[in-house]
Amino acid sequence: MEYLKAFLVGGAICAVVQILLDTTKLLPGRVMVLLVVLGTILGAVGVYEPFAKWAGAGASVPLTGFGNVLFKGVKEAVDKEGLIGIFKGGFTSSAVGISAALIFSYIASWFFSAKMKS
Repeated sequence: MEYLKAFLVGGAICAVVQILLDTTKLLPGRVMVLLVVLGTILGAVGVYEPFAKWAGAGASVPLTGFGNVLFKGVKEAVDKEGLIGIFKGGFTSSAVGISAALIFSYIASWFFSAKMKS
């Protein structure tokens, strides 16, 4: 049941994003930023954490979940270290995800080559 819930929630988030991309003139990069900011705002309001616990990976894996992780890291660091936590907290809390993205992207570059459009 957890897998089905995660699949449906993650799929719904992706479907909403696809509709947003298809019906507006927003570019993918701006939509990605919008998702991270939305996750941060929902985390700050206190809505995202209960939603992520209920939905599991369906809510924690998309970019909204990344925004929530950034918010939690900054909040903890500011509470612990003061103003400098604004700059450190997000990196500390999301270091594993960022590192994994960089490492797997580098590994993928060994197998695939970019082709220039003419």
